[in-house]
Amino acid sequence: MKVVATNQAPAAIGPYSQGIVVNNMFYSSGQIPLTVDGEVVSGGVKEQTHQVFKNLQAVLKEAGASLETVVKATVFIKNMNDFGIINDVYGEYFSSHKPARSTVEVARLPKDVLVEIEVIALVK
Repeated sequence: MKVVATNQAPAAIGPYSQGIVVNNMFYSSGQIPLTVDGEVVSGGVKEQTHQVFKNLQAVLKEAGASLETVVKATVFIKNMNDFGIINDVYGEYFSSHKPARSTVEVARLPKDVLVEIEVIALVK
């Protein structure tokens, strides 16, 4: 088991790691729209979703994986009315490669952000 940590994504804000690699599979912690300095990115759900993907790309790279090797994504959203906007941004990152996905509306996310995404990916 390998702990994944990069300073190119926000540090964990609790007793967990950014991700773990086990048997050539990477399991990310949920990424929220924090900058590397730990600040919530300004803007609405579109800007927040782009920041989440920036963070995911950083931890995936550190793990030896990429968006192209993601096999499963779980999207947590504050408001299902934002699904279309989030889905449009999601499609910019997963255009030809479309991993399995679940999307769940939740009552509240850390730091009151609007979106959180976690992934499982194959390590190259």
